[in-house]
Amino acid sequence: VQLVESGGGLVQAGGSLRLSCAASDSTFNFKVMGWYRQAPGKERELVAAITSGGGSTHYADSVKDRFTISREKYKSSMEMQMDSLKPEDTGVYYCNEVGFDGRSYWPAHVDSWGQGIQVTVSS
Repeated sequence: VQLVESGGGLVQAGGSLRLSCAASDSTFNFKVMGWYRQAPGKERELVAAITSGGGSTHYADSVKDRFTISREKYKSSMEMQMDSLKPEDTGVYYCNEVGFDGRSYWPAHVDSWGQGIQVTVSS
C-alpha cells in the first residue's frame, strides 16, 4: 500500500497544523496505524497510533494532550490535529503501520515509507 502524507508547513510556536494520510488501497482500514516523526539528527519515533476501528489511541508523552489522531472507518485515510506546537515538534512526519498486541503499541518493522511531510515550528 502506498501512503501519502500532506498538511505540513511552517508555523509559529503555539500554532496548529493538521496532517493527513491517504492510502492507496483499502487494506489500510484493517491495520493499526500511526504517525511517526524524524527530527533533524534523530531517530524516527512513534508519536501517535490508532486502532483500525479508531476505538483506542496512543500518544508519546511528548505530544500527549496536544496532538489528536483520528480516522474514519473505511475511508482509507487518517489525520492528526497538532495544537500548541513547539519548536521541538519540528521534523518530517510519516504515517505507517504500528504494532499492537491489545495492550501495547510499538513501531512496526516496515519496508516501505512514504515521502513524509515537513513540519517546522519556529520559536
